[in-house]
Amino acid sequence: MMLAGPTSTPPSPQPAPLAPSLAAGQPRHIDSATLLGPRGEVFIVHHQQVYRLRVTAQGKLILTK
Repeated sequence: MMLAGPTSTPPSPQPAPLAPSLAAGQPRHIDSATLLGPRGEVFIVHHQQVYRLRVTAQGKLILTK
């Protein structure tokens, strides 16, 4: 014997509220390891130009076009 469940659909999830720093117009803080990933580099497109942000052997960041 099957029992009938509720026929209403669950409410759709609401977007998370903005962090206080975003709501106040403050710059975001992103950990470099999160941004660069396991390869230690990320490509950024800005005004149809591609830039490469990477970690150097000395642990510094370098941005090149």
